[in-house]
Amino acid sequence: MTTIDNITLEVADPTAAATFYDTAFGLGSRVQLRASDAPTDGFRGFTMSLLVSQPANANALADAAVAAGASVLKAPAKSFWGYGGVVQAPDGTIWKIASSSKKDSGPATRDIDDVVLLLGVDDVKATKQFYVDKGLSVGKSYGSKYVELETAPIKLALYGRAALAKDAGVPTAGSGSHRFAIGGDAGSFTDPDGFTWEAAR
Repeated sequence: MTTIDNITLEVADPTAAATFYDTAFGLGSRVQLRASDAPTDGFRGFTMSLLVSQPANANALADAAVAAGASVLKAPAKSFWGYGGVVQAPDGTIWKIASSSKKDSGPATRDIDDVVLLLGVDDVKATKQFYVDKGLSVGKSYGSKYVELETAPIKLALYGRAALAKDAGVPTAGSGSHRFAIGGDAGSFTDPDGFTWEAAR
């Protein structure tokens, strides 16, 4: 299985971003930060998801993020698939916080079960094949709609760009740098949509 150890976010102010992520999510080494002023505009083409066991945990994380300076893109609410909401960090990264459960089973915590990186791509089938050719294995595939690749501890999924923007609650338009890199053991390369992989730090 391919390893994704961390995601490096390129931010204008690494110190402020570190304070936000430590306070809001406590993700430790899974989120790295480095300074960048690379031009970027609108939707950066990716989102991060925090999967939790119950709605109360999603609320706790969303509340902590907002208290630390995030803005709400979608307030936490029930949906047909479960419960969740979307916030945008001060550095611009979009975070979805979700649970497949619609009911609480215990006291609220800020425990995170899984971290998922979703890439919004122009051609899901073509990008899936690119990653298969790079040696990654497909876990789940729903044709041209959605693909999960077998990676850990951070999970990776491919989604159509327009569908991912809609899910995040933002306009599809965006240009410039994605402002992040994937750190893992798959090698150093750039995929068809401009997402960069680096050796994990």
